[in-house]
Amino acid sequence: MTEVTTLTTSRFTMRPLRKADCAALFPTFADEQQNLYMSRAHFTSEAELWGWLADPDWNGRTWIAEDSEGAVLGRFVAMPAHEDGVQEIGYVTVMHRQGEGIARECMEALVKHLLHEGVRKLTAEVDVDNEPSIRLLERLGFTREAHLRQHETTHIGLRDVLLYGLLARDHVTQHQS
Repeated sequence: MTEVTTLTTSRFTMRPLRKADCAALFPTFADEQQNLYMSRAHFTSEAELWGWLADPDWNGRTWIAEDSEGAVLGRFVAMPAHEDGVQEIGYVTVMHRQGEGIARECMEALVKHLLHEGVRKLTAEVDVDNEPSIRLLERLGFTREAHLRQHETTHIGLRDVLLYGLLARDHVTQHQS
């Protein structure tokens, strides 16, 4: 597995996951509304959440965003997709700090980092009703590539999923204009 390199933005540090982060993330992951669009229901204990966050069989990487005081702000992930050179991304901002531009700033840094590593394409799957996530992906330059109808059965039922993608060459073009 590829190492999790510490990243910095103008306001935040993105570093590898630590067990102590679980306590700060738990209120968000335990909230039913915050987990509405996840494939699984909300978490009921920190131990359950830690087991999921630190699953040794998961092949992705996690970055934890924190502010200058060390407060945990969110979890940002990248995992191998269907073939080499393609990574799927994901993100959760802690609920009491949503709306501050944390996800956008951290995802901009993560996208840049992943493309610098040589990834040729980034993808994201988002529930068709998750409007904040859709807006974020579009602001980051991702293109909606597919509307997958009745694609995934989750804890809230059978769901449509939108597939977004960002090609490395498109990201370069966007940032040169």
